[in-house]
Amino acid sequence: MILIKHGRVVDPVTDTDAILDVLVDDGKIVSVKENIDESLLKDDVRVIDATDLVVAPGLCDTHVHFRDPGFTYKEDIYTGAMAAAKGGFTTVVCMANTKPAVDNVDTLKTNLKKGRETKINVLQAATVTKGMKGDELVDMEVLKEAGAAGFTDDGIPITDEKVLVEALKKAKELDMPVSLHEEDPLFVYGAGVNKGKVSEQLNYGGASRCAEDVMVARDVMIAAETDATLCIQHISSKNSVELVRLGKKIGADVHAEATPHHFTLTEDAVLKYGTNARMNPPVRTEEDRMAIIEGIKDGTIDLIVTDHAPHSKEEKERPIESAPSGITGLETSLALGIYSLVKPGHITLKKLLELMSVNPMKLYRLTPVSISEGSVADIVIFGENEVWTVKDFASKADNSPFIGWELPGKVHFTICGGKIAYEA
Repeated sequence: MILIKHGRVVDPVTDTDAILDVLVDDGKIVSVKENIDESLLKDDVRVIDATDLVVAPGLCDTHVHFRDPGFTYKEDIYTGAMAAAKGGFTTVVCMANTKPAVDNVDTLKTNLKKGRETKINVLQAATVTKGMKGDELVDMEVLKEAGAAGFTDDGIPITDEKVLVEALKKAKELDMPVSLHEEDPLFVYGAGVNKGKVSEQLNYGGASRCAEDVMVARDVMIAAETDATLCIQHISSKNSVELVRLGKKIGADVHAEATPHHFTLTEDAVLKYGTNARMNPPVRTEEDRMAIIEGIKDGTIDLIVTDHAPHSKEEKERPIESAPSGITGLETSLALGIYSLVKPGHITLKKLLELMSVNPMKLYRLTPVSISEGSVADIVIFGENEVWTVKDFASKADNSPFIGWELPGKVHFTICGGKIAYEA
């Protein structure tokens, strides 16, 4: 039994923002009210004083790379889950671009079994195409029955329209989301850096906005045609934001993710942080960054995810043209959301929690958690204004441009299924 006292309960599901006590027992929230007398409870109750702290639904990240199987020197399901818990996440969805890829039931079930051995909810997406080759669909029905959370070839775009249409029709039939990495290779002259002033300064080709824009335009219209649920992953281009806005306007069931690095950094970060700011798609201009923020504000972008992409120090120390793309993100995501979105007044804290908990769960057909009686006790407790320094990662990797940053939003506790998964 856990009693959380005097916390500021912020819950977008119940539209609550009030100082309340929360009682957890047997994995669920059993009481939420102004004062719960601990003297009336069991002797073994754990009391958490949440004075000046926020008590909120556990966060959900539907775009993480735990590198398992095949690349566990970068991360594995166990260390990834620890990083997630430290960041306030109680549910994550792992991407399928492992080795072997999660295009078969055996690999899927192995990862789900490992996920059940962690302290949080680790779900697994399956690929859209066999071997992520883009030419033959996986058996989506069998993989759904085996527990796949959704379908994605994240890391590689699906360039064959016929294959994509077939996939979206099948996903519609199964009521499953498909999430797409949108970068047309034709317009990527050098991965990981925006094609613009910084790529020119580095004498490096760069990735054009057009790489994302042409595929988003195509796929938004295919989603409208097939009536399937489609998610545009890690959106980076101002034009793509506008295309998703158009898609929603014409009735397509299209969603979009934004990452903290895309709404916090610009292409100049590559000059300052080197390969730790190299990512696919790249961080772009201030105009793109602000367009993403506007998309978040008006609901065009409805999910905040990390695209947690750990790499070894040796890999990231390579030259920009040969280093892998991606950064670790789970342990800084909530803080960056507060820093870049809430503190400047773009959105409220309640809206941030909707983007980081409610909406990702809804997209993946999960029941959003809530700070209310009867809900599963998936809870994050953090200091919204408490400043901490980014360092000492729980992840195996520390490839982050945010090392040394002082950010608000220190996580104190993550509770999953009524059990403490992380304690600062």
